Amino acid sequence: MIKRQIPNMITLCNLGCGVLSVFAALALGYPAQAALLICLGILFDFFDGMTARLLGVSSPMGKELDSLADVVTSGVAPAAILYVVMGGNGPWWLAIAFLLIPLFSAYRLAKFNIDTRQSHSFLGLPVPSMALVWVGLALSQWLATICGQWMAVIVALSLVLDVLMVSEMPMFSLKVDFKDLTWRTNKVQYIFLIVCAVLIAVLRDWIAISAIILWYIVLSLLTQRKQCSKS
Repeated sequence: MIKRQIPNMITLCNLGCGVLSVFAALALGYPAQAALLICLGILFDFFDGMTARLLGVSSPMGKELDSLADVVTSGVAPAAILYVVMGGNGPWWLAIAFLLIPLFSAYRLAKFNIDTRQSHSFLGLPVPSMALVWVGLALSQWLATICGQWMAVIVALSLVLDVLMVSEMPMFSLKVDFKDLTWRTNKVQYIFLIVCAVLIAVLRDWIAISAIILWYIVLSLLTQRKQCSKS
């Protein structure tokens, strides 16, 4: 019985990080600390599924609990951070724009739970990936400048990410085929990793996290278009 509950306990740690992140953002006004808590929650989210598979205790309940935790950590918490860093500097409709983030996140997660096509790769942007875009922004040293001069761009980006989460756009898998490490087999993954390294080296800031996720989206669009044209 204890063995079966270990992955669920890790998932609850994810949820706890999400709740604390929302509190840190809205009650304390600490967006950077709230962003770090999201990172920790996403880390727990990565390990709960891995632990369940290693222990052989995967269950429908664990899957549902995982989605509930992700709604808070990767859906509500990023919206709270954006509201804090931009809500006080702009019109009232910013709150409505950021309210859409947890709504679309919840829809995406519910859709994912009943979709049997997404066992290896994803259709639509995963919710934690969307959250990392805003984590990078919240931790960036350029936060004040971006929020002050690029408010409309951030709102537009949030709407685009919302749509991508519930879209049918295929996103390539980040898993490398370790049985065949040749360029031909893992070309897309290698290109992705090379550009990621360049972004980190050039930007030298937390905003590189946001840039990497946006690069992932762009590369998915390019590779899928090529596959569609061939078919």
